[in-house]
This record gives sequence, C-alpha cells and structure tokens, in this order.
Amino acid sequence: MSFEENGCSFFGAGVESMVLTLEGLGVQALGVNCSLGPKQLAPLVEQIVALSCIPVIVQPNAGLPVVKNGAASYDITPGEFAEYANRFARQGVRIIGGCCGTMPEHIAGTKIITSDVTPAQPRSAAQRKSTAICTPSKVVRFGGDTVIIGERLNPTGRKALQSALRAGDMGYLLREAIKQQEQGARVLDLNVGLPDINEPEMLARATREVQGVTDIPLQLDSSDAAALEAAARVYNGKPLINSVNGKKESLDKILPIVKKYGAAVLGLTLDDGGIPETAGERVAIAERIAAAAAAHGIPRQDVLIDCLVMTVSAQEKQAVQTLKAVRAVKDELGLKTVLGVSNISFGLPRRPAINRTMLAMALTSGLDAPIMNPGDEGMAETVAAFRVLTAKDEGAAGYIQKFADSGCAEEAAPLFRDEKPSLARSIASGLRDEAGLAAKELLGTLSPLEIVEQEIIPALDAVGKGYETQKIFLPQLIRSAEAAKASFEALRGALGAKRGQAGGMGKKIVLATVYGDIHDIGKNIVKVIMQNYNFDVIDLGRDVPPHKITEAVTASGAQIVGLSALMTTTVVSMKETIELLRERCQGVKIIVGGAVLTKDLADSIGADFYARDAMEGVRLAGKAD
Repeated sequence: MSFEENGCSFFGAGVESMVLTLEGLGVQALGVNCSLGPKQLAPLVEQIVALSCIPVIVQPNAGLPVVKNGAASYDITPGEFAEYANRFARQGVRIIGGCCGTMPEHIAGTKIITSDVTPAQPRSAAQRKSTAICTPSKVVRFGGDTVIIGERLNPTGRKALQSALRAGDMGYLLREAIKQQEQGARVLDLNVGLPDINEPEMLARATREVQGVTDIPLQLDSSDAAALEAAARVYNGKPLINSVNGKKESLDKILPIVKKYGAAVLGLTLDDGGIPETAGERVAIAERIAAAAAAHGIPRQDVLIDCLVMTVSAQEKQAVQTLKAVRAVKDELGLKTVLGVSNISFGLPRRPAINRTMLAMALTSGLDAPIMNPGDEGMAETVAAFRVLTAKDEGAAGYIQKFADSGCAEEAAPLFRDEKPSLARSIASGLRDEAGLAAKELLGTLSPLEIVEQEIIPALDAVGKGYETQKIFLPQLIRSAEAAKASFEALRGALGAKRGQAGGMGKKIVLATVYGDIHDIGKNIVKVIMQNYNFDVIDLGRDVPPHKITEAVTASGAQIVGLSALMTTTVVSMKETIELLRERCQGVKIIVGGAVLTKDLADSIGADFYARDAMEGVRLAGKAD
C-alpha cells in the first residue's frame, strides 16, 4: 500500500490496520510502495517490520519530486537509494525494489549493496501476542484497557430498531451507531436478525452503512453463517465474528468463514449439552473452540471467549460460576474474554444495581470486553472507576475529564437525542437520508439561501477542517459531501435562480486530468466536494488534450480551471495546457493539484494556485476572481 508521511494512506488507512487485515487474508508478503522516498518511508518500514509475521516488501520512489530547470525530477541518487535499501534489508525487509523515478542504476546499486545481507526472519504468528481487530483507521486491542462493546445495534427487545430494519430504514441504525461511539463504545455489536428479513443481504448492507459513518470496529453478530460471510466479505478491516460455539456443526460452519476473511472470532461456552453448570466445563469448551480454530489456521490470539451470563433470579449460583470461568479462561488458557452483562438482572427490581455490581466483579475477574449499553451512566461510571483503580487511567485523566464537572457533563447535549438531528449535524455525520429530510423541514422556517448559508456551508467547512487536521479521512469526507448533495437536491426547486448566490459560490469551473494521464480519482473527489459547495462543475474527464480544455472554457465562460496530474511524465502536458489557456482564455484562473505536484512545481509551470487536497481547492476557487 502507499502511505503519506503521517502514516496514513490516501483513504485514511493506518499501517497497523494494513498489517492486521492483509495478514488475516493470507497474503504471502506485504509492504509499501510509491508516494514517498526511502527517507520518508523509513519510520513506516520500521513499524511494519515490527508488526508483520510475513515477509515485508518495500519499493520506494527515488525520493520526492523537485523542480530543476522547469522540469520535474526526484531528489535521491542511486547511491543514496542503495544505502537506504541496505538499511531496510538489515532491518528484516525481504523484498526490495523501486517505484516512481527509479532507474536501472538504482536497482543495480541496490543489488550490489544488499548481496551479502542476511535479513532477520519475521516472527511467527504464534509470537504475535496481541489480540486486535480494526477498521482502516482504527485498531482496537483486547487485553490492556477495557474495551466497551456497544450492544444497541441488536433488534432483540428494541421495537424501534425492528421496525427500521423491516422498513429498510438505515437512518435509525446509523444514528444509534454514532451515538454509541460518542458515548464511549470502542466496538459495535451489529445484529440484524429478524425472522422476516433477508439477513445476509441486510447484515451486509448494515455493515457498509455503519462503516460509512463510524471508524470503530464491528462485531458481526449472527447465528446465520451465510449472513456472517456476506458481512465479512464487505467489511473494511479485520472484524470480530460473533459467534461460534462448541457444537461440531457450529465449528464446521463458522471457523472456515473466520479463516477466509481473516477475522477474529468470539466463542460461546456451550455445546450440544447446553450451557454447563460449572466453570470447569465451560473452560473445557473454550479450549475445544481454540483447538478447533488452530486446526483451521486461526491464531490462538484471534479467539475470544464469552463464558455466558445466566439470569441470577432463576439460577442464583451461576453468576459465581461465570466469574470463575472468566478468570480461568484468562489465567489458564490465556484467551481474551467478552461478556454480555445485562442478562444477569432479568426479572429483578432495580436492575441497574445488579448490572453494575456484576460488571465490577467481572472486570476484577479478568473481563476484557463487556457488551453493554455505553449510554448507561452507572455502567460507564463503573468502567471509568475500574480503570482508575487498576492504574489503566494514568493520573485519572480520563476519569477527571469525564466527571470533573458532573453538572455540566449531565447537561451536555449529545450529538443525537431521540429527536431528528439538525441538518448541519446530519451532513457532518454523513447521514444522507436525514440530511435530505432536515433540509425539507427547514424550508418551513428558513429561506433556501439561509439554509445553505447557515447550515450546509458551515457544516462542510467544519468537515473540511476535520479532514485537514486528520480527525476524519477521505471516506468520511466523501460521505459528508454526499449528505450535503442530498440536502441540495431537497432544496433544488426552491433555490431556482438563486442557486449561484450561496456563500458567494455558483462559479463555473472546468475540471480535467491532463493529456496522457488516466488517473482521475483525485479529480473526481474534487468534483464531488465542489458541487456541494455550489460550484457549477464541468468535468471533462481524464486524458484530456489541451485544446479540449480551452474549447470548454470558451464555450462555458468558466472563470476557473482545475487541472490534475498524478504522474511526473504528464506534468509537461499540464504545462502545455496552461500555456494554451494563457494564450486563448485570458483571465481564467488555473488551480493545479495531484500526487506529483508541489507549490514550486506549480509556480514553475505557470499555475495561479496549487491545491494540496480537495478542500484547499474549494477555498482557492472561492477566492479566485
């Protein structure tokens, strides 16, 4: 994969997420190429070698693009390149090559200097002790700090969610997902099991939708193997599959799915005899599940165990057995533990008191991850207090931040209450349907122009700032843009001729990837963002000859041209395009961008502005006269 210097890919994926996901999927080698030179890749390579259990491949660029005599080149000589390659080989990199800008002499020098290096062997999967799942941008590890798994994306006992699922309404599900993340959940249990819906289709759809608005990992929860496989197939990253149990039928159906999609798996301590009464019998089932997983090639650290909570009002001795089993699974088997706590109090008065106490006892028995409602203040307080008392909250900083001013904390408004979210919040959260509905509702109190200026543009500005500061990444940015697009569609008729006045926008801009360059993902992203800032975008596509661009500017009267180039070889074409625009379309402002562009290079080829990303392009276009 290709990464920026901040350790994130263009779409916001991190190095550790890459290693976890690709190793789980069974690749035979993994690593980095392109985007950066060996100097900039060095810290990332060090991290990958430390994390990976399989051979690492590194193919740097020949440094970074520089401008010499008006032409683009790279700043690392073959000798310097070879020295870095030698360093990588000694660190344990097994496959070394070159990407953009490297020539035969770079590779020849690398071959000579590394010929006597014996790379360190990668560690084995058994040596990787950590238990972790991930999304592209977030890794959650079990076994250190307490991991709260949010329980509220499960239709059992939740009529509103049941109705939403039957209606195919994802809005309720997405609001609940965002709300749980804001309340402190680090993983979300996702279950859509209802007897009258197509569960494989719905779980796959829900997985895509929830991953579009949250960046925390999911626990894919179903008793239907087909549904688990459908969801695992579309999941971005490494999920936790819930669940398998000690029955042979379950092991034979679920474990192949876990292995195929590189997931972690949650094992339930029950078998053909039901849930055992004693802790020892539950531990034996846990060991049997771990052994079966190993036989399928699933590392032991990717097996988590749920020792199962029984209703204490009906089986009063079972709570103690569950707690004993949790401790034994941790100490004797070395496996991480998960527990759904709230079932303990069913049928009793003042259930929260029982739930909180059981949670505290389970945490002190070695529980790694409670499945709970993160919005339950008592439960959340118990977890926060446990973290302080077990030295997992250094200086009690998290506890103090959460509870220092309890009055304000109780009064603070969450992102979503039960009522529908505001338009701005819907856009910021990437909720398309809600954004469209909220825009229509606001027409009753605000003019279309006021809605655009007071809600849509500020929301997009906030999202843009979040993108620039890397609080959100490209998928969230695009999702918010699509939500804004839905709100514009809702206002289209009312806006009418006033459409061009919003926020000073409405300008015409011609976009194109220059001649000889067939890469257009960056240009397409710019298009989506600009359209939702109310620019009139004329997209000419990719590999566009200079004369086609000048003709489009002349025909449309566009005030701005945006040019994209991804390859150093097509910067020359960009320069020729700019020269022709200066000759035939005097007064037009030209913004350039792309992976190989820099501010100096943009200046050297005669551009008016250089935009390092889509949001900067929007700002520059807004200022251009």
